[in-house]
Amino acid sequence: MHIFHDGEDDNLKKLLSLSLAFIEDKCGEFDVNSETNINKRATELVLERTRYAYNDALEYFEDNFLSEIISLSLDLAGDSNVEE
Repeated sequence: MHIFHDGEDDNLKKLLSLSLAFIEDKCGEFDVNSETNINKRATELVLERTRYAYNDALEYFEDNFLSEIISLSLDLAGDSNVEE
């Protein structure tokens, strides 16, 4: 988004929080601070959804990222079964 000032910080934090909740609701829980591939993919989806929200194009996000959402959802479900 190339924002070079801090005037948008509160709005971006809100959008990131909402996007994190959305992706976790759709796909399952993950750790944005983890460096595993699955968590990196989940974090990327959060950032992409935030970009769509910031640019008032949120209605296109799910259609454009449906395969990534489904893939991540399946991988996170499989990952949680391994941990149990």
